[in-house]
Amino acid sequence: MKFLIVVDCQIDFVTGALANAEAEARIPRIVEKVKQRKAEGYTIIFTQDSHREDYMKTLEGQKLPIPHCIIGTEGHKIVPEVLAAAGEGFNTAWKGTFGDLCLPESLEMSADDEKIEEVEIIGFVSSICVAANAIILRAAFPNTPITVDASCCAGLEKADHDAAMTVLRCQQIDVVGE
Repeated sequence: MKFLIVVDCQIDFVTGALANAEAEARIPRIVEKVKQRKAEGYTIIFTQDSHREDYMKTLEGQKLPIPHCIIGTEGHKIVPEVLAAAGEGFNTAWKGTFGDLCLPESLEMSADDEKIEEVEIIGFVSSICVAANAIILRAAFPNTPITVDASCCAGLEKADHDAAMTVLRCQQIDVVGE
């Protein structure tokens, strides 16, 4: 079974609280990637950064003092055109921090008794949530090919994005689309 993980492709990372022109520019490419992988039979899983009203009291809120992806707000929603590209039959995983420790289990449950053949990861923010989830998946599936498509990712800064891609390659994660 093959998976496409779309990390935190949410309004707040594109045009909302943490608006990013680089992320916004990646949306058409992400839409095409989701459509392509869906047509190829990949299972699509969206992660959603999910914070509560007390975000500013958390460690993350103290270090990144910009409320974002607050549950129930417009910014928490997945970018509509990306969601539409997935059609029906995708999974969503809310996560309250950078990496989703339940993501490996979600893949295993989706695969049922099938072998997890491949995982591809795209989304935002390259140096934070994309990297954290890629590394969690690498630790959980040490012999599974994992790829990050850099052309479908964006960081808050280009230097952070580039550094994240270097770290991912060091973790034996294939980085394509640079």
